[in-house]
Amino acid sequence: MVRRKRRAGILRRSLLLALGVVLFLIIVIYVFFGIYFRSHFFFQTSIEDVDVGGKTVEAAVDALRSEVRDYLLTLYDRDGNKYQIVGADIAYDYNPVGEEEKLIRDQKSFLWPGKIAKQKKLSVDKSISYDEEMLRDEVMSLECMQEDYMKKPKDAAIEMTEDGYELVPEEQGNYLIADKVLARIKAVVEAGETEYTFTDDLYEKPEVTADDELLTERIGKIQSFFGAEITYDMGEDKEVVDQSVISSWITVDEDYNISFDEDKVAAYVQSLASKYNTYGDEREFLTAKGDTVTIGGGDYGWVIDKEAEREQLIAEVKAGEVKTREPVYSQTAVSRNKNDIGNTYIEIDYTNQHLWYFEDGVMKIDTDIVSGNISRGNGSPDGVFKIVYKKSPAVLKGEDYESDVTYFMPFAYNVGIHDASWRNGRFGGSIYKTSGSHGCINAPESVVEKLYEAVKVDTPVVAYYREEVKLTAENTKISNAYSYYDEKKEKEREEAERKKAQEQAAKTPAVGEGQRIAEDGSVEPAP
Repeated sequence: MVRRKRRAGILRRSLLLALGVVLFLIIVIYVFFGIYFRSHFFFQTSIEDVDVGGKTVEAAVDALRSEVRDYLLTLYDRDGNKYQIVGADIAYDYNPVGEEEKLIRDQKSFLWPGKIAKQKKLSVDKSISYDEEMLRDEVMSLECMQEDYMKKPKDAAIEMTEDGYELVPEEQGNYLIADKVLARIKAVVEAGETEYTFTDDLYEKPEVTADDELLTERIGKIQSFFGAEITYDMGEDKEVVDQSVISSWITVDEDYNISFDEDKVAAYVQSLASKYNTYGDEREFLTAKGDTVTIGGGDYGWVIDKEAEREQLIAEVKAGEVKTREPVYSQTAVSRNKNDIGNTYIEIDYTNQHLWYFEDGVMKIDTDIVSGNISRGNGSPDGVFKIVYKKSPAVLKGEDYESDVTYFMPFAYNVGIHDASWRNGRFGGSIYKTSGSHGCINAPESVVEKLYEAVKVDTPVVAYYREEVKLTAENTKISNAYSYYDEKKEKEREEAERKKAQEQAAKTPAVGEGQRIAEDGSVEPAP
């Protein structure tokens, strides 16, 4: 029993001793780390994402400084291009201000058993330093800041393109505002941010955009003009006035004021007239004898009324009309085709002193005639004309004559086709050369009667000579005869040519024996 009690006492004392030792060790460890964490950060502690667990303030500052010195700022422009600024290039550094010591004091070191296993992320009011001049140099040296790289914004505008006037949208460009960029990047650097994308406010902006009220109103007005399409029916041909033509008539000034150039419209109408008017044009005419003669002059043919057409075209374009029509004519012909004479006409061959009437291409009437007296300067007018009117009976009056006729059909001023009873049935041959009329075409009454009944007003009259003649009578001048000869003008022309030849001769140096005139007009020895 005594032995058992003694063993139990020894065991109790041993346990107490062991517990005392453990407790002592715990107290020592607790006190040790309590004292340790008075100058060291708890494990699993980070400041600004830098691991400082177990580090002293000095070591933590070194770690933070090392992290800062590795600073790299990545920039992106609006187009997604990437640029970088290295911390070392701007003397970027970390300057402690005592925040680290405060963090250690605030961590309550003797409470470490409850905090040591937890992750702790701390922050400090870092004092970052950098060289502003170096930062400015780095920013200004970026490719996106170079003048030859940057493109100024472009305002939306109404511009002439290949398709006419169009509203061309604005272009944003990529022109950075240097002062704004520097201020923004400075703020980014001071905040310690490592990535930044340029925002739109850093770029110059266009002052006028495509939704500008004035632009949209003006382009709408222009488009209303472009909506017009006038198609001219010119017989075998067509002429179209559409946007491609109209655009050249519209002028838009720098303030987008729209003006309609009526002079250009007039020029267009003139071009139509020059192309399609046939008044007085030379024509190749197939005669009743089967050969072809060239005849021009006269007053027959198409004539566009340029002023009336200009006014109508301007009104239609401004109203945006779409239509097909003929031009406004002041004079028309039978056909709009190349052969505007058609197949119903009177043909007069002065040389052969014969007249034919064709109706729809079929010869209905033919007869010998007597035309104007060539020897007395009364040759009948040649050209392409038309029957002006018909009268029965009629009295023909001149300076020295007055004649009664039954039928009269004038076609060239006061010259016309009529019966001539005083001819006593003698027509044709060479009578006209010495005993011809004052210019009218004399024909047998029986034939003229049929012609009078068959022919309508405006029927074309083709009259021609097969030989060269010089017509000088007043009626040939007024009627625009093809062979009209203006003696006064011809003499003036000849005199002008003579004077020109004399002036040229006076300028030409005299050439002696063994000399010649060089290409530059000087005299040189002959080779």
